[in-house]
This record gives sequence, structure tokens and C-alpha cells, in this order.
Amino acid sequence: MALPVRHQMTYWTLAAIVLIAALWWLGDVILPFIMGGAIAYFLDPFADRLEKLGLSRVMSTIVIALLAILIFVVLSLAIVPMLARQLGQLIALAPDLLTSFQTFLTARFPDLVQNSVVNDTLSSIGDAIKSRGGELAGTLLSSAMTVVNLVIIIVVVPVVAFYMLMDWDRMVAKIDGWLPRDHAPTIRRIAHDIDRVLSGFVRGQVTVCLILGTFYAVALMLAGLDFGLLVGSVAGALTFIPYVGAIIGGALAIGLALFQFWGDWMQIGIVAAIFAAGQFLEGNIITPKLVGDSVGLHPLWLLFALSAFGTLFGFLGMLVAVPVAAVIGVVARFLIEQYLHGALYRGVVENERAEIPGFINEETGHITGTAKKENES
Repeated sequence: MALPVRHQMTYWTLAAIVLIAALWWLGDVILPFIMGGAIAYFLDPFADRLEKLGLSRVMSTIVIALLAILIFVVLSLAIVPMLARQLGQLIALAPDLLTSFQTFLTARFPDLVQNSVVNDTLSSIGDAIKSRGGELAGTLLSSAMTVVNLVIIIVVVPVVAFYMLMDWDRMVAKIDGWLPRDHAPTIRRIAHDIDRVLSGFVRGQVTVCLILGTFYAVALMLAGLDFGLLVGSVAGALTFIPYVGAIIGGALAIGLALFQFWGDWMQIGIVAAIFAAGQFLEGNIITPKLVGDSVGLHPLWLLFALSAFGTLFGFLGMLVAVPVAAVIGVVARFLIEQYLHGALYRGVVENERAEIPGFINEETGHITGTAKKENES
């Protein structure tokens, strides 16, 4: 006999409370397992494809691990030091950029620059970036290392990801066997929708960010922009939020191009054309192919989830914000669907209304129950 709905709601509410309490009190402890699980979930389709090619699950996991190590070594030796160097150079160059901008405003808009507030603001921004930029970067790095210990990142997370990826299918099958039998089909349907949203958004958007970041970085470096790698990386990372990456990256790139190539309008136009081409590729080719239109995660909902969970649970909250936002979105759509097909929304069911004496049938135009009353009379 199935449990009453009230008892079921009690159990599911208790499970949600336990999950929130675990995130709140055990954040630092379960962080490597959540990160490892996220990596395993992201890489599971690749392991499945290798299995279809004839490799065993263990060999597929080993191949993926070796490729990950190779990518990590390349990033550590080549790209990350270059990014750090360009970031330091950009921070040191910021006052000169603002001085050039101030000179440009003085030549073009003298009435505006004569205002002491504008001069003081530009000067203070330049001095603050030069004096506080390195300190701010160091503080952010120190805070990140406090939350996510370097040893955990290098050692524990890869180990957790390796074993979870190797046993992923068995874990999913085991959890499926624990589902309540009465609700197993519904839970599987909701889980399938959640997986579709996550795979479409997270995997798709990460791939889009990597593709566009690589495109912007390579194209800007070929165009001769001094900080092309840094600008392309920033634009690619912010592509996660629609239009934000192109706007911030484009403004930064064009501003640097104006400083570096002033007077060479062809070169400045090439930099602007790179971001125009990137937006065209993203909107018409890359995003429709990799993400699609049926994901259902609105950017505003995503921003709210990142802000709320980041505030409540810190770095761990930001990691689980997107999956939780996807789960809430799928469950909300499921509940709305149930509501639209339920008696609360539809009111009296059509066949019940048709039996009510005196009710006007919209199809025939006759008043139900009158013929029966006439016969009885």
C-alpha cells in the first residue's frame, strides 16, 4: 500500500533539509567529492563513446585521465604563466591607458575634462589600479586557496573523479534500484529532464567558452594585440553569460587597440571584426549546435542562483548553483504541468459539468437535464 501524500512530502522535505544542512556544515569536507563528481559527470559521455569503440570502462577512464594530465601539464607550463605575465603588464599599464584616454578627452571634449571631478576620478582610478591591482590579485588568489586547498585540487579531486568516472554507470544503476517503486517512472522522467538540461547547458556552455576563448585569443594575437591571450581568455570565460563576454571582451580589446594602434584604423577595425565574427559564430553556429534551444535556464535565473548560493555557501555554493538551478527549473516545470492538468486549474471536469442539471452544453447549445425533467413531469 502506498504511503499517503502527506507522509511522502514529509520524507522528501526531511531529505532536502538534510542535504542543505550537509552543504552548510560539511562544505569543506564534501567539496572535493562534489568537484570530483562534477568532473566525472562532465566526462561520462566521452567514456561511453570510448566504450562503444571497444575499450573497457577501466581503459576508457585511464585514457581520459592521461589526456587530462597532458592538458594540465600544457596549461601549467605554457598558458598559465603567460596569462599571469600579461595580467601583471596590464595592471602596470593601466595608468598610462587612463592618461591617454584623458588626453583624448581633453583634445576632443575640453569642456568635459575641465571639470575637476573628471580629472580627479581618472587619476584616482589609475593610481588605485597600479597600487592595488597586484594586491587585489594576490588577495583573490589567497582567498581561493583558503577555500580550496591546493593539495585537495591536485591530489584528492582527480582521484575522486577517476573512481567515480570508472564506476559511474554502476552507481546510476544502484541508485535507480533504490527509487520508490510507485514513483520510479516519474523520478526517472524528472532525472532525464535534469540530465538533458545539465548536459545541454553545462557541457555545452563549457565547450562554447573553450571554443570562443581559443578563437578570440588566437585571432587577437595574430592581429598583433599585446594582451590578446588575456583578453581572449576573459571573453571566453564570460561567454557563460550571454552577451556579457562579447561586450566586456570587445570593449577591453577595442580600448587596448585604440591605445596600441591609434591612427591605424584598419588594425582597430580588424580587432572589432574579430568580436563581430565571434558573435556571429556563437549565435548562429556554435551555440545552436552545442547547447540548443530547449535547455530552459534563463540567464537571469542563473545569475540569481549563482549569487544566492555563493552568498549562502561560498565557493561550494557557486559550484552547485547551476545543477541546483537546473533541478529547481525542471521540478518547477513538472509541477506547473501537473497543475495545468489538475482539477485546481481546470475546475470542474467537462464530463462532470455535462451531467449538472441546467448546465448549458457548449457543443450542442442545449441545457442538460431539462429533457429528463420534462419526461419525469
